[in-house]
Amino acid sequence: MERDTPLRHRTIALVGLMGVGKSSVGRRLATALDLPFRDADTEVEAAAGRSITDIFADLGEAAFREGERRVIARLLDQPPHVLATGGGAFINPDTRALIKAKAISIWLRADLDVLARRVSRKDTRPLLAGKDPLTVLTELAEARYPAYAEADITVETGDAAHQVSVDQVIRALTAHLESQPK
Repeated sequence: MERDTPLRHRTIALVGLMGVGKSSVGRRLATALDLPFRDADTEVEAAAGRSITDIFADLGEAAFREGERRVIARLLDQPPHVLATGGGAFINPDTRALIKAKAISIWLRADLDVLARRVSRKDTRPLLAGKDPLTVLTELAEARYPAYAEADITVETGDAAHQVSVDQVIRALTAHLESQPK
């Protein structure tokens, strides 16, 4: 991709439910656009000096969300990059407003059955501990989809290969930028 494309002028923030591919698609998108990649969950763990599972267990979800908000605010002050947010980050009105002001937000969306199959492969997600993934994802979708719908762009990823999703995101970004007033 050409080095100075409008796709590289703003941070691109990926939002959506767990398992949708924010990190895996995000890494590939960053490579395709020649931008740095940042994963908010990884950055939260680094800032806290402990895993997200431990943060949830020791401090609770509210403390995690506050740390996540601060980390994302710091990341959005950095030069343009691709940012994979945690599944609940965009639900916070302050975080959502900050992302809308400083980045282009993209809601990666996939069928809940696909997501349930993907997230069942690992047991590192605190919100799923001891619960049925499809039930949890259905409840999360009901609560979070209205906030996700405020993203600048929605990309239905389905069960496609990551590169297919990256190509879809690049096409959607290009169309979004072309539709903006000059």
